[in-house]
Amino acid sequence: MDIKGQCWTDEESDGENEPEQFLYGIQGSCAADLYRHPQLDADIEAVKDIYTDGAVSVREYGTIDDVDIDLQINISFLDEEVATAWKVIRTEPIVLRLRFSLSQYLDGPEPSVEVFQPSNKEGFSLGLQLKKILSTFTSQQWKHLSNEFLKAQQEKRHSWFKAGGTIKKFRAGLSIFSPIPKSPSFPLIQDTVLKGKLSVPELRVTRLMNRSISCTMKNPKGELFSYPPNSQAGGHCKNIPTLEYGFLVQIMKYSEQRIPTLNEYCVVCDEQHVFQNGSMLKPAVCTRELCVFSFYTLGVMSGAAEEVATGAEVVDLLVAMCRAALESPRKSIIFEPYPSVVDPNDPKTLAFNPKKKNYERLQKALDSVMSIREMTQGSYLEIKKQMDKLDPLAHPLLQWIISSNRSHIVKLPLSRQLKFMHTSHQFLLLSSPPAKEARFRTAKKLYGSTFAFHGSHIENWHSVLRNGLVNASYTKLQLHGAAYGKGIYLSPISSISFGYSGMGKGQHRMPTKDELVLRYNRMNTMPQSRPIQSRFLQSRNLNCIALCEVITSKDLQKHGNIWVCPVSDHVCTRFFFVYEDGQVGDANINTQEPKIQKEIMRVIGTQIYSS
Repeated sequence: MDIKGQCWTDEESDGENEPEQFLYGIQGSCAADLYRHPQLDADIEAVKDIYTDGAVSVREYGTIDDVDIDLQINISFLDEEVATAWKVIRTEPIVLRLRFSLSQYLDGPEPSVEVFQPSNKEGFSLGLQLKKILSTFTSQQWKHLSNEFLKAQQEKRHSWFKAGGTIKKFRAGLSIFSPIPKSPSFPLIQDTVLKGKLSVPELRVTRLMNRSISCTMKNPKGELFSYPPNSQAGGHCKNIPTLEYGFLVQIMKYSEQRIPTLNEYCVVCDEQHVFQNGSMLKPAVCTRELCVFSFYTLGVMSGAAEEVATGAEVVDLLVAMCRAALESPRKSIIFEPYPSVVDPNDPKTLAFNPKKKNYERLQKALDSVMSIREMTQGSYLEIKKQMDKLDPLAHPLLQWIISSNRSHIVKLPLSRQLKFMHTSHQFLLLSSPPAKEARFRTAKKLYGSTFAFHGSHIENWHSVLRNGLVNASYTKLQLHGAAYGKGIYLSPISSISFGYSGMGKGQHRMPTKDELVLRYNRMNTMPQSRPIQSRFLQSRNLNCIALCEVITSKDLQKHGNIWVCPVSDHVCTRFFFVYEDGQVGDANINTQEPKIQKEIMRVIGTQIYSS
């Protein structure tokens, strides 16, 4: 079918004048003896008309009635750090491969579904989640799909492609192709932005013949719909897109809707997570027992060896945070989430169950987790065997500690660290999902932003990495009180946030204003200790603070050097600093000083905004 909706006849495609012209890069010897359903050709053309020639490729098998359709899903809209956290390559499309009956197409068997990235051979767990979602979607659609039904739907679109169609019609049709659904998770992009991005494409009326063996389409002259994803399309991300442009366009559209919100849904049951402060950055399993069992059997949690090999310092920190929360007298409040760990000796039961909390047994297993330093110095399999002998639940617990972390943490190399923080234990820390980050950047364009510290005891960060930085004022999570109102507490002055982190004090109590002044003066008279250059944490006596970016809107309440932000979407963590064994950070740091801001932007410019 060409771009005007006219059908090719057998005489046109197989006639004496064109014995060697074949469709979509398929050799004639492979395709000549098999009937190819015209509705398949129509749907392929629809993908090429709406996206680009390169968005679809075809492979026929010649002697069998099968055809593979590869659909290229563009994910370049993801931020670089989000893509890294999700272990995907943002510059390379995700390929959705569907295998149909060549002669029957929609009247044939339900197609198989494969999801992959050609260069992403290992660790593409996102592909497992997306494959499950799209397989379920295909099964549901296949119950009522047929070639005749689809043909009737597609006839409605022919007038849209006629040369006499107006620009108004063209623009009206675009709204159904925007990749991300309208939802509270994504900010609205005004129509003026859309106007600036769109141009009427050159409509090419060709037979799109190609004699090459390659199944990759020729490069398009210009890309249609190359603007970033926005929320022009109405409805929820699980809404079923229209069939008006064919099944292939429908499943591409559905994929584009689902990919940006994968972190909001359980990787097993595909039900939405329920969190106090919204979704987190990394996709994860929910707490339903059936999902935990399925997650375990899928082998998704088997990446502990790889994580220790590639990010040992981060694993070391995660274990330290878990231990601090578990040993806290407030553990019944702050140790959330409680682990859901399948018993390795009985895969049908939970050894650690949030509904039946056993802190003593959990402590015993955690004590048997060998130091990460030891794990990096020998064979991981041998070390695992040693842990299994000490406690069969030690290694499964380590797997849970790693896989349940829903924030993106990376140890900063010395060359990229903030020298004025006087610690070598510096980490990039991003916990905001794409939706929150998008809302943050929208607000930043309107109001601007600055940087400030957030201090919280080490025992609280086990929960923060999995539930987000929440407004704990007037809740059971509140530790220091809310003397300046409800919100997330920040300060441009490092000494104030050090005070909230517990540095230099043994009790958990909100310091008075006079005490803050005294501590500030005391810390300024202390000689600064030299940075410890050890790769791993040396002790369990830890303090930490985060450096956050905060929106400078009128909602930000400033009480001297103590700031309160009541809008959690207006605070995003950027860096995390750890101090140990009484080590004291520089109390003189003021994030509002130009030289400090310049240094922060030097590091953050390459770590976060490189995309």
